[in-house]
Amino acid sequence: MAENKQSAWHKSMTMKEQRTVIKRLLPYAAPYKWSFIWAIVFAFMVSLVNVALPKLMQTYMNHYLRVNNAGLRVVLFFAGFYFLGTLIKALFQFSQEFLYAMGGEYMLENVRVKLFRKLHSLGMSYFDRVPAGSILSRLTNDTMSFQTFWSLFSAAIIALFSVVTSLYAMFTTNVTVAFAVLAFLPVLLFVIWYYQHFSSRVYRAMRERLSELNATLAESISGISVIQDFRQERRMNAAFDETNEAYYGTRKAMIRINSLLLSPVIQLLFALSEVAVLWLFGINAMDHFVLAGTIYAFVLYLDNLYNPMSTMMDSLSDFQDGIVAGSRILTVMDDQTLAPQQHPVAGAKITRGEIEFRHVNFSYDGVHDVLHDVSFTVKPGQTVALVGHTGSGKSSTINVLMRFYEFGSGQILIDGRDIREYDMAELRRQFGLVLQDSFMFYGDIASNIRMFDDKISDDQVVAAARFVSADQFIDRLPGKYHAKVIEHGTSYSGGQRQLISFARTVAHDPKVLILDEATADIDTETETLIQDGLKKLQAGRTTIAIAHRLSTIREADQILVLDAGRIVERGTHAELLAQGGRYYDMYQLQTASDAEHRDALLDQETESIDVNRD
Repeated sequence: MAENKQSAWHKSMTMKEQRTVIKRLLPYAAPYKWSFIWAIVFAFMVSLVNVALPKLMQTYMNHYLRVNNAGLRVVLFFAGFYFLGTLIKALFQFSQEFLYAMGGEYMLENVRVKLFRKLHSLGMSYFDRVPAGSILSRLTNDTMSFQTFWSLFSAAIIALFSVVTSLYAMFTTNVTVAFAVLAFLPVLLFVIWYYQHFSSRVYRAMRERLSELNATLAESISGISVIQDFRQERRMNAAFDETNEAYYGTRKAMIRINSLLLSPVIQLLFALSEVAVLWLFGINAMDHFVLAGTIYAFVLYLDNLYNPMSTMMDSLSDFQDGIVAGSRILTVMDDQTLAPQQHPVAGAKITRGEIEFRHVNFSYDGVHDVLHDVSFTVKPGQTVALVGHTGSGKSSTINVLMRFYEFGSGQILIDGRDIREYDMAELRRQFGLVLQDSFMFYGDIASNIRMFDDKISDDQVVAAARFVSADQFIDRLPGKYHAKVIEHGTSYSGGQRQLISFARTVAHDPKVLILDEATADIDTETETLIQDGLKKLQAGRTTIAIAHRLSTIREADQILVLDAGRIVERGTHAELLAQGGRYYDMYQLQTASDAEHRDALLDQETESIDVNRD
């Protein structure tokens, strides 16, 4: 499947596909249409000036210089008008380029905002299968290329106006020579068609390689500690070199085709057209007198014809890059891996926090179920613990409850109402999730506790931290609650980050508390510190806890033992031990492991005492 997708990105885009992409991208520019419309108007005015100036010089040379009738007043008159025309042309060009560029910038901002919002509406399964680096590439590189490809439309409009006005001026000057110039245009159109057909494949491959490069970089940076710990630098360097070399190859192919088919072709056609014009005027001069001003004006018309065409051809590279980038953006906008959809009932509120699973089945890929006929009830204020080996379905149960993924058959009820009937904001407000790896945002301690919600006061932040005993280490920090938090909170220990995560949950006062192995990576001292806070936090709240340390869930009202997505045992700690089943085996194994660990620590402590005595 992946190979087929990759090969698709290495195929050429047909003209029909390119037209479809352009048609779908145009609405992003619609809000700023007046900027583009006025830019087009000024572009047309520039083309008129480009016709008028050579005409002015032709009149001056043919009717005044040739007959020695160019007095000082005439010279000043024509020089003044030429200067004025050049000044007006410069003002028109500035207005055209400024308005078009600003319209493009506004459009770029619009695209990025909509793409960013779209990414936040996608379901978790999208981020499971698409690398973060690829997403980042589309949000930054692709959107920028998508913006620059609009420059071709500006160049194309200017070129169109220049072709029409220049050819009109040529035909009014000399029909025969004008037809000779016109004969070169089919060659130019063929070159444009061939470039678009061939270059789209190169640019698609280049964009795909750039996405892979960004994905490799993102993975290397985020996993740098693991890479260094397991001495994987050589492997990662080799992988990066391979990806970078592939990207270099596509860039080289792009440079080669651009160097061959863009400006050089235009310059060649211009030179041939110029030769044809001079040759034809030379042939005419054998029969009758040809005015120098006419030849001069014709060459200027030729220059006005081909210069915008050269600019347009140079813009074709940006256009092809932008078309491919635009198609990649549209694949994200078209993606239907949406977050589970709610059908909220007006006034539906979570007041008690009762949770019920009724015969729930769930699959990540739509084929293989990871939850099978899961049913249980958690009464308001009760604590239910989920235990089981890795892959048993504990986290999947939490994922469907939090509406990160859409479950298949069955029903999930909150306070007796289908979970889909609550507004997502209500669910997020009443569900407090504490993960094993707590995430901290760049800012300070206070902002990470209140989660940038200005409705939570400083006093509430302090109270929440005190509630879970996080104030004991926060008060020792420079700046206390305004102590700086760098990316991911790496300057704080795992236990400190988890305490802040608990305080964050307390500050938002949810009805339902979900603990996903929240104390798994916390040292014994910190775990002891937050146990009292956890008990107070769970009081009056419905709690679902995933735990590897079975000693932390002895007080749970109900323990569910999962295996391969099924609930195989349920009961209290004492009841499950009495059954002598899976939970009993897990508990005995963990107790023996803990005892061995304690004995090892005791032996180390004894050896240390003996060494000190010696």
